[in-house]
Amino acid sequence: MNKYKKEDNISYALGTTLTLYLLDNHINDVLRVYVHNKQEHNDTYNKIVNICNKNNIEIIESDKIFHTLSDKDNCYIIGAFKKFDTKIDFNANHLVLVNPSNMGNLGTIIRTAVGFGITNLIIVKPAVDIFDPKVVRASMGALFNINFKYYDNFSDYQKDISNRTLYPFILNGENNLSTVKKDNTYSLIFGNEATGLPDEFDHIGTTIRINHNNKIDSLNLDNAVSIGLYEFTKDNFVDKK
Repeated sequence: MNKYKKEDNISYALGTTLTLYLLDNHINDVLRVYVHNKQEHNDTYNKIVNICNKNNIEIIESDKIFHTLSDKDNCYIIGAFKKFDTKIDFNANHLVLVNPSNMGNLGTIIRTAVGFGITNLIIVKPAVDIFDPKVVRASMGALFNINFKYYDNFSDYQKDISNRTLYPFILNGENNLSTVKKDNTYSLIFGNEATGLPDEFDHIGTTIRINHNNKIDSLNLDNAVSIGLYEFTKDNFVDKK
């Protein structure tokens, strides 16, 4: 068993909870499940075994793969799955990431987006591999609840969309996030962790800035995305009492 490679057709959910999310949401893509000898036969384990047995998914007891794929001492179950395609809903709201380069950030952002109900993700290349096990793990299984599509450039994405407002988040955006008019159908656009969005986005759509004090020069990408997602979706989660 070799380490994960981007060009492979297989990826891995590292951990008991992630494997259960995989089985619950993409069972037709699951190839096999590996179990370490230290795995406790608890309720979650039994649930995984029952699902595998009902769906004729092979369970392999082997410790070797864990040394190869996981750097975590507490990872005792691994789900191997086929990389899958998804279809973007072009009538829904989108999160657009331009050239994301950090696997942990991408996974965290996916989890946050799903939590706020934005489940259509656009990624503009060059970009990190969404199927890297580090992304899967950082997403805490949320990867199995999104639609995503890679584009070679932003112009190609623009050709596929209509009747929506584009909101690029840039440091010198013309509009304050808290007061900008928020349309019903939109794409929230964020740039690379180190460089942000290219200058061309200064003249695309309705540019937004997130105000903060001058003690820092900018926010971390996953923090900025979290703030943006919250501000655009908060009315969807108002307590109705």
